[in-house]
Amino acid sequence: MKTIMLKLAGPMQSWGTSSRFENRYTDRYPSKSAVVGILAACFGYSRDDSRIERLNDLDFAIRIDQPGELLHDYHIARRFKSNGEIAQTYVTNRYYLQDAIFVVALGSNDVNWITEIEYALKYPYFQPYLGRRSNPVNADFFLGTSDTDVISSLEELPWQASDWYKRKKNGKVKLSIYADAHLLPNSPRLMARDRVITFSQRERMHGYRAVGRKDIELMPHTDSSGHDVFSAF
Repeated sequence: MKTIMLKLAGPMQSWGTSSRFENRYTDRYPSKSAVVGILAACFGYSRDDSRIERLNDLDFAIRIDQPGELLHDYHIARRFKSNGEIAQTYVTNRYYLQDAIFVVALGSNDVNWITEIEYALKYPYFQPYLGRRSNPVNADFFLGTSDTDVISSLEELPWQASDWYKRKKNGKVKLSIYADAHLLPNSPRLMARDRVITFSQRERMHGYRAVGRKDIELMPHTDSSGHDVFSAF
């Protein structure tokens, strides 16, 4: 077993699984289908490429290190006629997560395949984004690899939250892990429409997958060596 760990920590992120038309919502944490989309972009797959479906078979788990805050962004969009005149003006509502940090673990017993994925993540064909093109990935996006399963990797990885957020917590912190249900056989399950069938722009299609949850406790380790100009406030 080999596991890749990714840190999703841009200033803004958006992970919608139920967005329609003018209302673009975000879930509270990234979906597996969103991460599959990131991998497909890094490999350079087209939206209709059947190889995308294989990425569903990766073991997947995500840890919420810093939940972030919901942000509503107000937009006005316009549709134009062929002669340049305005045909329609309408409002769009877009939602983001700000100051959120997540850790994704992707694993497989096929070590060679994981090595290929690692290379694609480090040298992506297309620019990966945190849900939308306005949100590029952070500089420390690729955290590394481990030789354990995805759940153990997340249990052993130190807390990745920002120092300012860690200072708000005292003692141990409880973090939630959401994973493919077969990785957490003793946890309650819910069904999410989160298995990629196709990303085709003509008709995107997703199937259902079972999701489990586990809460873990970590001891925060804050780096107090740096100067924090805001500490006086």
